[in-house]
Amino acid sequence: MSKSGRRASLAATLSLLFLAIAAVAPFALAAEDEEKKPKHTTKEVMEKAMKGGLLKKVAGGEATEEEKKELLDMFISLVENKPPRGEMESWHNLAGASALAAAKMVVGRDGAADELKAATNCKACHSQHKPEE
Repeated sequence: MSKSGRRASLAATLSLLFLAIAAVAPFALAAEDEEKKPKHTTKEVMEKAMKGGLLKKVAGGEATEEEKKELLDMFISLVENKPPRGEMESWHNLAGASALAAAKMVVGRDGAADELKAATNCKACHSQHKPEE
């Protein structure tokens, strides 16, 4: 095969490779996005942890170890979720403080219950991040 023939063959092969990548890339990115979704939505956390009483039970010292871990898992999801409104940095600071306080409850740190109560101040988060109705 001549040099120009090899170049044409290489160009055709590279073109097919780029077309294949372009065809598959959107599906690969969609699958990656699916994998990165938080375990719990913000709505689920609000319903079960906040309104459902799990937070109150944990902060009050009445929760089982499993319930403490469940609350921590939910608060980790809060950090992973995007805020419905407001700045991401503020969301991470507020949700992160809640997750850290829940983690301290799981490992039994002194003062963790008071820290959890302070970190989960509804108004502080809602004034900046709750969607307007």
